[in-house]
Amino acid sequence: MKISSLLAASVILLASLTQGVMAQDSKIGYVNTQRITTESSIAKAAQAKLEQEFSKRGKELADLQAALKTFSEKFERDAPTLTESQRASRQKEGAELNRDFQRKQREYQEDLNGRRNEELQQVLEKANKAVRKVAEDEKYDLVIQEVVYSNTRHDITDKVLKILNTAGK
Repeated sequence: MKISSLLAASVILLASLTQGVMAQDSKIGYVNTQRITTESSIAKAAQAKLEQEFSKRGKELADLQAALKTFSEKFERDAPTLTESQRASRQKEGAELNRDFQRKQREYQEDLNGRRNEELQQVLEKANKAVRKVAEDEKYDLVIQEVVYSNTRHDITDKVLKILNTAGK
């Protein structure tokens, strides 16, 4: 009985030592997704594409907002001299302009957010391919995207950015 206890203790000790040695052989890295989505050339190109695509609608919204402000200021100036029915008519007109502006602004934001998400998804797909390439080329066992803390020697973001930036040219 004493020999089996000693044998079991030896097996447990050997297993724990082996795990420690195996953990030291593991190669772990992490990538900063925020940096990828802001610093990579493909992310910058996607942002420029969105700005170009939505600039016309953004200008139209800004013009509509300026027109609404001008209308409101004119109404405030003219209100004392208007009859009650004229005042009510202009208030109704101003409310309709405001509703139209709010609706167009909401549609603009929804469309912009949808397109931004589409572009971001494409950037992240390309980034994931680059991460896989770095991980395979440099024999990483594990690559993590979100970390609370890590030593900078585990950060492979610059390598991924290099791949993405050369592929984008």
